[in-house]
Amino acid sequence: MEKHTEKAKTQIQQEPWTQQQLLEPKELAQVLQSSEDSLVIISLGAGGIIPGSRDTGPSGEKEGLNTLKKELERLPKDSDIVIYCGCCPFDICPNVRPAFALLNEMNFTSHQLLNLRDNIKVDWIDKGYPVGN
Repeated sequence: MEKHTEKAKTQIQQEPWTQQQLLEPKELAQVLQSSEDSLVIISLGAGGIIPGSRDTGPSGEKEGLNTLKKELERLPKDSDIVIYCGCCPFDICPNVRPAFALLNEMNFTSHQLLNLRDNIKVDWIDKGYPVGN
């Protein structure tokens, strides 16, 4: 029994985010409707589908991760940041983990990952949430 618990803890600890750092799409859509200006939304590969998001390119690739780093260097460490990709199912996305790990390494204190379990189409567009910049 203890081995099973340890294995579960190890699997959970492999993700660079906590459960509290996952933001549900519905919550972000509500924030966008209330015109929250201070929120920084960064697209990591889905092409800036969410209004107001900054597209830094695929962070699973060195060039995209460097672009993200340059973007983050301009921001205060306490900026409210939401990152998302949505190119593919969340559990195999090559972009969200390197990007979130970078935010952690750079000591940001208020960052979240948009919880797009399937992809941007299923979890955002098909639900009627706002699109376009």
